[in-house]
Amino acid sequence: MTKFTLAALAAATTALTGAAALAQDSTTLRIQTHYAPETVSGQLAQEFFDKVELMSNGEIQIEAFFSASVVGPTETFDAAATGILDCDMTGAGYQTGKNPAFQFVGDIMGGYDTPYQQLSWLYFGGGREAADPLYNQYDMQLVGWWIYGQESLVSTSPIAGPDDLQNWKFRSPPGMETKIFEKLGASPIVMDFTEIFTALETGIIDGADASGIANNVGLGLYDIGKHTNFPGFHSMPSDHLACNKAVWDAMPEHHQQIMLTAMDSLALRTALTFEKSNAEAAAQLAEEGVTIYEWSPEDLQTFRDAAQSTWPEFATTPEAEALVEAHLEYLGQLGLVSGSE
Repeated sequence: MTKFTLAALAAATTALTGAAALAQDSTTLRIQTHYAPETVSGQLAQEFFDKVELMSNGEIQIEAFFSASVVGPTETFDAAATGILDCDMTGAGYQTGKNPAFQFVGDIMGGYDTPYQQLSWLYFGGGREAADPLYNQYDMQLVGWWIYGQESLVSTSPIAGPDDLQNWKFRSPPGMETKIFEKLGASPIVMDFTEIFTALETGIIDGADASGIANNVGLGLYDIGKHTNFPGFHSMPSDHLACNKAVWDAMPEHHQQIMLTAMDSLALRTALTFEKSNAEAAAQLAEEGVTIYEWSPEDLQTFRDAAQSTWPEFATTPEAEALVEAHLEYLGQLGLVSGSE
């Protein structure tokens, strides 16, 4: 074999090895969120996508779908699990029909006061350890949470306190929220996130549980509903990033770590951004003539009592029981509940 042939063979081997390494270190993810790109959450999601691609030096490429443009918000989880998408960037609360345990990683309701408390449960209160088996059971992997804080309601009529909830027809996500508000006299109607604006505009509903007050502004909901509440109290959903487990397991470890680190950054930036954006949105709405209600401590306790009395009704599977127990233990440590309820 000549020196030239040996050199050519070595060069070819190096090229093939390099190509194999490049293929191994290349990840493409199709990720869907239900948020519109112009909302604050949509903008934060885009920042996350950009940051992942930059941190990975382009090894991770993300094909992003906003406004639930591939499948509906409630179908995103299954679309990722079955390979239509790779990752779901909506929230676990949409999956309570599969297992009520998803309620307690999606939105416990009437529990934590701030995003920081709820995030600390995931990291330090046994939350991830309790949630992983639940997600894995459905061939998904929980990557992380991003929590924008307490949501604000939108209404075409006053919502100054629990008395105003009597016969109040409003859009509700599926799950525990419907039971809580029924106890308070409201008439929740489960409908898709993308249908809220039209339903408000046509009078099908009197109000909506959509998102945080800043996101509600971005959705244009206060063009129709001139009543809201701030600070919020009823719901603080943990939007998640959850990926197809086979896709996740096939990713190089350094890609997984980039995703996890970027989610940590997204979680902090989301909480901090909405601390500011929600206050600005409330001030803007007040100037525009939207009536803003702040519920009294007594009224807030009325809601908290209704919510916490509903938790056991949804803790009907071993996974749900384990999650409720983990929450109650941690809420007790934080002084937000007195012992096991």
